[in-house]
Formats: sequence, C-alpha cells, structure tokens
Amino acid sequence: MTHTPLRILILGGTGEAMQLARSLEGDPRFAPTYSVAGRTQHPRLPNLPCRSGGFGGPDGLADYLGKEAVEVLVDATHPFAARMSTHGVMAAKQAGVALLALRRPAWTPGPEDHWHRVPDMAAAVQALGTRPQRVFLTIGQGELAAFCQAPWHRYIIRSVDLPPVRPPDCLCITERGPFRLEDEQRLLRQHRIDALVTKNSGGEATRPKLEAARICGTAVIMVDRPWVPPAPAEVPDPKAALDWLGAHYADSRPTLRGV
Repeated sequence: MTHTPLRILILGGTGEAMQLARSLEGDPRFAPTYSVAGRTQHPRLPNLPCRSGGFGGPDGLADYLGKEAVEVLVDATHPFAARMSTHGVMAAKQAGVALLALRRPAWTPGPEDHWHRVPDMAAAVQALGTRPQRVFLTIGQGELAAFCQAPWHRYIIRSVDLPPVRPPDCLCITERGPFRLEDEQRLLRQHRIDALVTKNSGGEATRPKLEAARICGTAVIMVDRPWVPPAPAEVPDPKAALDWLGAHYADSRPTLRGV
C-alpha cells in the first residue's frame, strides 16, 4: 500500500535547518517545504520546494498551514528569532498541526572563559564602557544600530551581507561560517581585539571564536537568548528531528502500525 507523504513546513535559515532539509531530500515518506525569512541576499537552500518572506503574523502562518494541508511545522529558526518561534507556536495551535522545535543547546562558559552576560544589545553597549576599545561584533547585521551610540570604539563587524547600518569607525568582513579555530585566533590577534560581542546562538559552526577568545585572553560580552514559548516537542539536533519525523509519520499512518 502506498501512503501519502507527510507534509512538512520547515521554518529554516540555520545550519541545522539545512542539515535536516537535506536529510529529507528524496525520502518518499516526506513532502517538505523549506521557508526562509529573506533577510540575506543569497541564502543557502536545499533541493526542496522553497519559499521566502514572511507569512503575515501568526494568523497568516496558520492560514498557510491550512491551505497547504501541512501536518507538521518544524521551527528550525535561529535561537534569537523569538518572534517567529512565538508565531509558530500560536499558528500550529490555531491550525491544529503538530509542532516540532529544533533548538540547539546554548553555549556555557568554561572555567577559563571571561564572559560578561547581558540581556540585550543595549546592555552590551553599556558593558563596553567609555574607554575606547577594539571590538569584534558577530551579532548579525540587524542589531548594529545600538553600537552607533558608542562611536568611540573601533569595530570589526562580521556578517553574511554588508550591513546597511553600522557604526562610523568600523571594518566590515562579509563571511559565512563555519570558521576554523586558527583563523579566529589570527583575526583576534591581527586586529588586536579587546572584546568580542556575540549572541548565545549555540552550535558548532561559530564556536571556534569563543575558543579563540579564551586562548587569546579576549573578553566576551555574551548576549543571552530571548525567551520563547515552549513547543510541544523539542529536539537538540537534526538527527533527533529526523527520528521524530519518522516516528510521527509511522504513527499518523495507521496501517504502518498494523491497525
């Protein structure tokens, strides 16, 4: 007997989302669509049906889920995409579809790390103080405006695309991870970085900058993750997400269980 594939919408834009999407390519059990917010000019996309752009809030997302007969919504967005994750929880409940959140574990400091944890970007700016410093910003391009309020620092900014808004005294590096430890050490030393400002995104692709900061004795200002509502099911990595989807597929097709 042929079973209809499980219709899935992946809210993507992360390395883990891409890994999961690629593991679904060609699997007859699944019919996934991959969605990105459209904030980067050239996003990496899987060999799957893809869409770009917003949905129009939780109501718009719920409407999309219903119209496309989606059975599972996978939230694999960035840990700081709190609004999208919140909308996902609301829309899945409204549309009556299963929700799986792929949430990578946060980083935790080791005994030799020099972290100053702050709740948001405004606090990160305050933590830099009034003495001019050489600051490495790895926070994406969307939240650089806060650092325009502290123009006495020299900023090295790394982002996927050239930021349209940035502090006056800055050097922009457009690169996409993953990054190697030796390259991160070289960057910190070459630019004589005093402080690294970053988000607690977790994951392995950008962890080397924290190891490099520890080795070089560079202070780290770590912005804590925003709160997001819990999802009915949460997993830490793409493999666990694939296992969950496989189990959900079997459970939702009764003849596969011998019923």
